[in-house]
Amino acid sequence: MDKNRLERELISRAADVFDLPADVISSLPHIELIGDCQLLMNSHQGILSYSTETVDINGGKLVIRVRGEGLELMGMTGCELRLRGRITGLELIH
Repeated sequence: MDKNRLERELISRAADVFDLPADVISSLPHIELIGDCQLLMNSHQGILSYSTETVDINGGKLVIRVRGEGLELMGMTGCELRLRGRITGLELIH
C-alpha cells in the first residue's frame, strides 16, 4: 500500500471516529455545486488557468478542472472561490 493511500485511509477513519468531515482534518478542498450553474470551493490554493470553457484550480494535492460554457469568476478570497456559468464537467487530476 503506498504512502498517500495509507494517509487517505487514516484520515478517513479518524474523520469517521470523531464524526468530522474529512476535509476539515486533512485540508482537502471542499467543493459544492449548485445545479449546473455555480461552483463554490473552499481551501483552494489559486487558479492555474482560466478561460470561459475551462478553469484549473489548485486544490493542493490535486487539480480541479471545471469545464463548461461561459465560465466566469464571481469572486475569490484566499480560501474561497465562486464560479458561474454552465458547468458541464469536473475532473480531479492527481
